[in-house]
Amino acid sequence: MRHTSILLDMTIQQKIGLRIKALRAQKELKQEHLAWQSELDRTYMNHVENGKRNLTVNSLQKIVEKGLKMSLTDFFNDPIFEVKNNK
Repeated sequence: MRHTSILLDMTIQQKIGLRIKALRAQKELKQEHLAWQSELDRTYMNHVENGKRNLTVNSLQKIVEKGLKMSLTDFFNDPIFEVKNNK
């Protein structure tokens, strides 16, 4: 129950950042390597992962497809995006 309430308080930027960070860790990639693969700056990647950047669709596509090597469909197919909020 507590997990759901935390997700309710998260913005979509925070959820996307958390998902990117979890997938990066799962693939054992360093943040710098993911940024390089995605053709983005490492500090930008850090802000994205921490939910402090409102990234563009183009940047998200680069991170997911070039960096994490997965489809956007698979990226968003995660329970973190099932919890609805008003933010």
